[in-house]
Amino acid sequence: MSYGYSQRLADACNKAGSDSVGIMLGRLCIEHGVPVNDVAKKFAVSRSTVYNWFWGVHKPKASLKEQILLFIEQLSKRT
Repeated sequence: MSYGYSQRLADACNKAGSDSVGIMLGRLCIEHGVPVNDVAKKFAVSRSTVYNWFWGVHKPKASLKEQILLFIEQLSKRT
């Protein structure tokens, strides 16, 4: 795993349902090697908040959901 992502996190994201924006974000960040630090800076949150989204422990605030969905769309288009 690159950028410090553990295999455990990758497996958890892949097994989880895709209804959570945070888990979808986690899958794509792991797949495309986007560092947690970059995601945290982009959305002005802490790294631990981003990890909580990826694990499905917490959902992103409603005020960030649209921005995250746009970022997910951008990541999805990467080859």
